[in-house]
Amino acid sequence: MVQAVAVTNFLGTSRASSEAFKTANLLKTLTVNALVYGETGTGKFTLASYILPNAPVHSCENFDELIDAVRNNSELIITHIENVANLKRLLETITLSKTRVVVTSSDTNMDELLKDAFSVRIHIPPLSERLEDVKPLLEMFLQEANTIFGEERAFDMPTYELDLSKNAISLRKQLFLHYQFSNIAENDLMGIMEQYLTGKLGSKNDYRNFLHLYEVPLIRVGLRTFKSQLKLSEKLGLNRNTLRKKIAEHEHFGLE
Repeated sequence: MVQAVAVTNFLGTSRASSEAFKTANLLKTLTVNALVYGETGTGKFTLASYILPNAPVHSCENFDELIDAVRNNSELIITHIENVANLKRLLETITLSKTRVVVTSSDTNMDELLKDAFSVRIHIPPLSERLEDVKPLLEMFLQEANTIFGEERAFDMPTYELDLSKNAISLRKQLFLHYQFSNIAENDLMGIMEQYLTGKLGSKNDYRNFLHLYEVPLIRVGLRTFKSQLKLSEKLGLNRNTLRKKIAEHEHFGLE
């Protein structure tokens, strides 16, 4: 069952995210400090905002402002604590001020001071380790795209590899690009290419240097469609050896 928090849209489908959500629910009834950690885009801030929905948010970029925020608030969310200038002083200030804090960290190799200061720690694994969360996230992002672009579209899991490199951030970006480009016209596509190439030309080998922008997607779609190099070479009107050479030339783009 998918659990969605209305305020923050934190999804709990996988076992890991469900356990994180249960701990967050428990923390809402307590007055203890907590650390939420995991890679970029895993939902740390979303979960922290669920635990302390009315707390102001402060980053660690300006240390003096952060110290003032701790002293002047009864509750506080502190993001990216791994970037704080003086962790020891910050923790001492939190203790003296008796401010309830939920902090987030993208550094999974935590400082021993953090481990000692936060007995309650919530780890949110990357999406690659909780694939059950991917589809509901895509559905949520699709609803967002439908609202933004004013066009209702049905959910269709992409046939290409999903980009989980930055977890929900890269997944959302990929869906929005797919959404925008799914009905793209030739003139639109050429306009995008023109914009991309503007300012990049000037060497003697520009034609060859940028030919992969056409060849790689053409070959990738062809292999996915026809399932055979031989059949694709026939459809493209290329010698099979020529196609093999091009695939080998572009293998660093994932062609094989």
